Amino acid sequence: MTRLKISVVLLFSAATVLAVGLTAVSPTRAEDDGDESRIRQGLNALPFNLNLRGKDIAAVGLGSYLVNVAGDCNGCHVSNPQKTYLPGGNPFMGQTEKIDPTTYLVGGRVFIPANPPGFPHAIVSRNLRPEANGLPEGHTYADFLKIIRTGVDLDHAHPEYGPFLQVMPWPNFRNMTDHDIRAIYTYLSALPPNLNPQP
Repeated sequence: MTRLKISVVLLFSAATVLAVGLTAVSPTRAEDDGDESRIRQGLNALPFNLNLRGKDIAAVGLGSYLVNVAGDCNGCHVSNPQKTYLPGGNPFMGQTEKIDPTTYLVGGRVFIPANPPGFPHAIVSRNLRPEANGLPEGHTYADFLKIIRTGVDLDHAHPEYGPFLQVMPWPNFRNMTDHDIRAIYTYLSALPPNLNPQP
């Protein structure tokens, strides 16, 4: 075999090994479909029936995925952790999951009670559902984006602790894309209102 033929055979063999190796580590189509699978999962994970008329269904699905599947926003923003599920709907008891819509994302969970050393006032999770003005958490999208990106407490609920939210993990959330944050806001906008948020 001539040197040229040997070189071509070796080059072809190396290219074949490289191609097979890349195929073995590259994601399959099902795993790499952009937002499609997350949107489907999010729509399947809606905690209860929502009125989606006039809503961007894809954004609601992606937002639900981020709020209910990838994150556990209700874990903090539930009003009463013991009432997360309806009677007979607790998955930890082997039951089919049924979220209690009266406690879901309405806030009121106490994280730091009043008067421990250094904390003169209780720190309580906030309502995330639309309020009387029709906006999630009572805030515009621009405000919501600012809260997520900077952690600033636009409600000034605890000025004694400074301008930032003290419990919410906004230092992690601020790294989300604008696309994801917009989807979360759209999902929250689709929820039934909480007209009596916790003070």
